[in-house]
Amino acid sequence: MKLVGRHAELTSIDQLLGQARAGRSAVLTVRGEAGIGKTELLRHARDVAEAGGMQVTSSVGSESETQFAFAGLHQLCAPLLARAGSLPAPQQSALGVAFGLEGGAAPDRFLVGLATLNLLAEVAEEKPLACLVDDAQWLDQASAQVLAFVARRMQAERVVLLFAVREPGGDAHPFIGLPEMRVAGLTDRDARQVLSAAIGAPVDDGVRDRIVAEARGNPLALMELPGSVQPAALAGGFATPHTQDIPRRLEQSFSRRSKSLPAETQLLLLTAAAEPTGEPALLWRAADQLGIAREAVAPAEDAGLLELDTRVRFRHPLVRSAIYAAAAPSDRRRAHHAVAAATDPQVDPDRHAWHRAQSVMSTDEEAALQLERAAGRAQARGGVAAAAAFLQRAAELTPDPEDRAHRALRAAALKQEAGAWDAALQLLAVAESRPLAPLQDAQVKLVRAQIAFHRSLGREVPAVMLEAATALAPLDAGMARGAYLHALNAAIIIGPQDGRGFREVAEAALAAPAAPVPPRPLDLLLDGLARTYTEGIESGVPELRRALESFRADVSRATSVNVSESQLWWFASRTAMVLFDDDLVEVLTSRNVRLARDSGAIFALPAALLIRSMALVLAGELSQAEELAAEQAAITQAIGGTPLRLDRLMLAAWRGREAETVALHADIAAQTTGRPGGTEAMLANYILAVLHNGLGDYPAAAKAAAQACGSRELGHSSMALPELVEAAARAGDLELAADALGQLDERARASGTEWALGSVPPTGCSRTWLRRRSRHVRPTSCERRGNGRASAPLTPSMPSRRRSCRSRDRWRPGPPPGKWPRTCS
Repeated sequence: MKLVGRHAELTSIDQLLGQARAGRSAVLTVRGEAGIGKTELLRHARDVAEAGGMQVTSSVGSESETQFAFAGLHQLCAPLLARAGSLPAPQQSALGVAFGLEGGAAPDRFLVGLATLNLLAEVAEEKPLACLVDDAQWLDQASAQVLAFVARRMQAERVVLLFAVREPGGDAHPFIGLPEMRVAGLTDRDARQVLSAAIGAPVDDGVRDRIVAEARGNPLALMELPGSVQPAALAGGFATPHTQDIPRRLEQSFSRRSKSLPAETQLLLLTAAAEPTGEPALLWRAADQLGIAREAVAPAEDAGLLELDTRVRFRHPLVRSAIYAAAAPSDRRRAHHAVAAATDPQVDPDRHAWHRAQSVMSTDEEAALQLERAAGRAQARGGVAAAAAFLQRAAELTPDPEDRAHRALRAAALKQEAGAWDAALQLLAVAESRPLAPLQDAQVKLVRAQIAFHRSLGREVPAVMLEAATALAPLDAGMARGAYLHALNAAIIIGPQDGRGFREVAEAALAAPAAPVPPRPLDLLLDGLARTYTEGIESGVPELRRALESFRADVSRATSVNVSESQLWWFASRTAMVLFDDDLVEVLTSRNVRLARDSGAIFALPAALLIRSMALVLAGELSQAEELAAEQAAITQAIGGTPLRLDRLMLAAWRGREAETVALHADIAAQTTGRPGGTEAMLANYILAVLHNGLGDYPAAAKAAAQACGSRELGHSSMALPELVEAAARAGDLELAADALGQLDERARASGTEWALGSVPPTGCSRTWLRRRSRHVRPTSCERRGNGRASAPLTPSMPSRRRSCRSRDRWRPGPPPGKWPRTCS
């Protein structure tokens, strides 16, 4: 069928396919609401690719498959695995473990991504390859991350990657930032053409216009809704309730159509909907378990609901969800029981356990144990969300109340790590329904505090985390040290509240149980931070540097009992800025983002993207920083987290956008009224000082920088001190400038990095240098003079930062580190 009103979209897809045939790779994300035509566009791409002699492989995301790590990737790559023998051994092994073809430890997702990239390139050597992924918003997280990794590295492999993503989406996906095409609704003229073809008979103009208006240009709604109402309704005035959106109405339409089929056909459709792998052999084995003859599929095919050849395909993804949602609970259990019986527990134990668990009506300890083992396997593969789903269902099936509470607590901790905070709170309530041992009680407090921290930055969080850490200390030393690090981090971010500031937490951490031997990176970092905030930066720097070097040297050791890898690397990334170490900032912030993606801990990704974006701004990479800032905002909104705006504020300031910066700063100040000493407020003041210094408004810059330097958190004041030195000197307040320069000099000497030492004048030259700076009351242009600029590490990994004014956006690097005048005269 010819697609109506999609000339531009079809042309774009044809051009991408032609680009691949010409030897250049192409990537496109097709976005739009359910039923808007994304599937049809991918079907067109398949037809054109096959007609042009290209190879085609495809995958369809499924809502019920999201808990199986690498399931979507396996569906896409399975037809290509015959060529995997040409890959290097480590990459073959990584794919083998990811796809369950061989045993082993959790595969490195970087290796899986590299293996997938090379596999597609190898296949495309023979002839161009088109990879089509429909309903990508329902891909399991591991598959989505790997495919996004591959998409960003395609160059000349003669491969086209097309992803169809529903909007508005639920969970955020890594495809944000890839080239995209948004598919809008049809025009009224095109919508009438589609509707006329669907009805096939004359219709009252008023009825037609109402259908067109309510469908809002959605092609599937135009084709399906008229067939779901009686002819009298079309003649007398069609009206669908306005409270329902198009996807829901379409699901109802598909549901009504399926209910008109024979009972055996309905049960067969439900079985196919319950098992979305699309394997015909598995469906027929399940049908045999149910006593359904193969002829039962014919009415479903005749009704246009199902296609059955080499794969089991529904007419549209909404057909699957409509059939499953409308089925009676008893019928769902029958279907899952049949699929479980048809699934080999030796070959695919996770899927067998899942379907068996869905077939259970009440409690079943054996099924719960199988799910618990599946959760362990999923977590070992890096599937945090999958492990949480398995454990949640295991808790529901557990007959013993105490065991149920323990499993619910473990599931809650994983749900919290995966960013599913509402589900985590519900599971905590289940855990608390029974009296808990002291260890579990402390864990409950810690998980609740972690959720409160990420959701609202509540004032009570540092105190609750400190109480949890204190309670854990005599029970589990490893957990306690992780909890102390959480508490110290919360106190730093939120600011001193009710006497529970970071100094109190740091003092408590010094009295924590001793670190294991050898110490983990977590232990080294905790000890270094605690010593820094109790004894000063000179005492803490050696331990902090040792901690950060341990992160750089060995990623695999950066694990802990109750602090995820992504959180640890975020702590470490921020600490690198305290030390003025631009090399460590570059390494740790980039690894932080990668680990947050790979671990599946979606709640940790926004913070990782935020600090990486800020590091890129300092390095002058504003375009990359803006991409990450946009991704961070989208993910934060999707998971319902506290909005993080510092990256946007920083980009606006570095680009000299005064109105935007001032407005964002005012918004942040209003939102942080209850925590004026917290990270967001202090960093916002530092960024405002950068803007005012860049515009030559030195009194305003001095005021903002002085406020930022008032923070007792060293990272904030370390970044703000150079701004205060310059602003105060140029404003003529040499006493304030000299005091700030003294503090900066102390920290720079303690750090000893090029960034730090390049921030201060030579020993003995401070007063003369300040006097010289004060003579330049206002720069003659946007150029920031290089002598003594403290905020920019002038090394290859982090070049001098961009400065700007209202009229232009210019790049003016200062002198390299150490290039100070030999004399101060």
